[in-house]
Amino acid sequence: MSAPALHAVLPLAEWANFYVLVGTSAGALTGLTFIVITLSGDPVRADSAATRLLGLRAFITPTAVHFGSALWISALLCIPRHTALTAAIGIGATSVAGIFYSVRVLRLMAAIRADYRPFLADWVWNVVLPALAYLSLLVSALLLTPYPQPALDSIAIATLLLLTIGIHNAWDVVVWFTTERHAQANRTRR
Repeated sequence: MSAPALHAVLPLAEWANFYVLVGTSAGALTGLTFIVITLSGDPVRADSAATRLLGLRAFITPTAVHFGSALWISALLCIPRHTALTAAIGIGATSVAGIFYSVRVLRLMAAIRADYRPFLADWVWNVVLPALAYLSLLVSALLLTPYPQPALDSIAIATLLLLTIGIHNAWDVVVWFTTERHAQANRTRR
């Protein structure tokens, strides 16, 4: 690989509107998720506190992490005069952190199985798709210097996938909180 290819400025100007839109959406949706979780909170019994904490770490926190990743990537690729090398390092570091985080979520979901049996969709949306997005980012980071255009396209797709995962999982959490609250109210009335 030649030194000029590593230090060539990436054609990111054409991506500016895309990343402003995706980053803004990710930031706003993160804030809305925090508000909904706060408003949905209810007193926790001592015997279920540990289970709820695991559930929080396995299902709610990853939603904020995926939104945060989409926001971070959007901000990273809006930096002026990014070279292929600097962008590859930033995207590569993000992808490695995301892969490790996906493994952590997998372990948390496996640990919570005693109290909640995750559905296939839970595994797909909380483990498989995020891991694929972060692996795609890693491959894109490795290919950014020799093949900048396809790598930038792949980064954009992975960023949109992370945003979509966040939206789906936030909706899933809100629906679960709503139905769980109604189920708990019905159990209390009996």
